[in-house]
Amino acid sequence: MPSTQQSKPVAVLGAGSWGTALAILLARNNIPTYLWGHDPARIALMEHERENSVYLPGISFPEALQVRDNLVELAGKVDRFLVVVPSHAFRETLEFIKPKLAASAEIAWATKGLEPGSHKLLSQVAAEVLGPDIRTAVVSGPTFAREVAQNLPTAVTAASADEAIAEEVANWLRNDRVRVYTNTDIIGVQLGGAIKNVIAIAAGISDGLGFGANARVALITRGLAELTRLGVAIGGHPETFMGLAGVGDLILTCTDDQSRNRRVGIALGKGRKLGEILGELGQEAEGVNTARELLALAEENGVDMPITEQTARVLVSECSPQEAVEALLSREPKPE
Repeated sequence: MPSTQQSKPVAVLGAGSWGTALAILLARNNIPTYLWGHDPARIALMEHERENSVYLPGISFPEALQVRDNLVELAGKVDRFLVVVPSHAFRETLEFIKPKLAASAEIAWATKGLEPGSHKLLSQVAAEVLGPDIRTAVVSGPTFAREVAQNLPTAVTAASADEAIAEEVANWLRNDRVRVYTNTDIIGVQLGGAIKNVIAIAAGISDGLGFGANARVALITRGLAELTRLGVAIGGHPETFMGLAGVGDLILTCTDDQSRNRRVGIALGKGRKLGEILGELGQEAEGVNTARELLALAEENGVDMPITEQTARVLVSECSPQEAVEALLSREPKPE
């Protein structure tokens, strides 16, 4: 029988592929789960079909999973939340539910990115919106939504400045197919999830240009160096970047075509226009907006991030993919 704590419901906010996959996972763990999405028509279709036929077709919802489109009502009856909306909607979503939150509320998020326009970590946004008393955590690591929804073996990290909250959120997700580690380095875990999307675009551009495995691995390795430099500069722990939320997520996202950010890069490398690529993608590619914010954060902290810089230039059409590669290769040699 599930424990009383495990029986408390969780509301997953964001009905894209990742939010849906996490809601399926929670429901499989016998947690009463509500999946909220902002589009009433799509939510009605999901309720009728008992699957997310747009993003995860063919994967049925467990009995414990219900879908909802009324966020105010949902926020009034649940005090555990897992936020999986795009980074540009993160602040607005928290502001919307804040008036309904109980003092005992716990909010975790699995959104990966920085806030557009401010380049703040999402933990900073959460602190500004919710204040210091609401307990928060982040879930990150190397995961593709379909594989989680298919109940394939997965490992992720739950991080919080409060070890007890990290462990509690980890327990929402743990089962015999999902291993969840805990971490108190909430800065490093979040930054790993943001930077890997940008490096994945760079790796995709390289592959789209036909540069091969050698170039891809060089980008991944030097991308990890960029991640570590910036992470340490803003207070992250070096060891975090060698774990699941760092190098693990980086390798996954840069090497498998399930990655939306990698696919964006490949298409750019083949000469296609960004607007056309994103229109066909139909989902968020967080690295597109994160690149600009990440570069601003690096400049504020005096950190050199050449791969991020050139990727951002390509994304705003300041240079071609070929010119970005030439700029990277022409940099002055130096010790590794």
